[in-house]
Amino acid sequence: MQPKVVMYRTPFCPYCSMAARLLAQLGLEYEEIDVSGDNERRRWLLSVSGQRTVPQIFINGRSVGGFDDLSALVRRGELAALLAAPPVPEPALDPEG
Repeated sequence: MQPKVVMYRTPFCPYCSMAARLLAQLGLEYEEIDVSGDNERRRWLLSVSGQRTVPQIFINGRSVGGFDDLSALVRRGELAALLAAPPVPEPALDPEG
């Protein structure tokens, strides 16, 4: 089964570009979601990840953090286990904000 990787980003974010480059180097397919100007989705990201910054990367429904966190997973050899883990339901976007 292909892991589901989702990156929430903005277009001119250097860390977002670095995360995209790292994911591509790892041969991982991923979905990019632009959150610039999307206050509702930014509030949702804060509630599910505890972070206000982008990128925010989710693997199989789990928040793994940003570029530095993804890089650390790779360096520690922990990314493969996360990619192989069964998916969990992604938290729903709360329409109430």
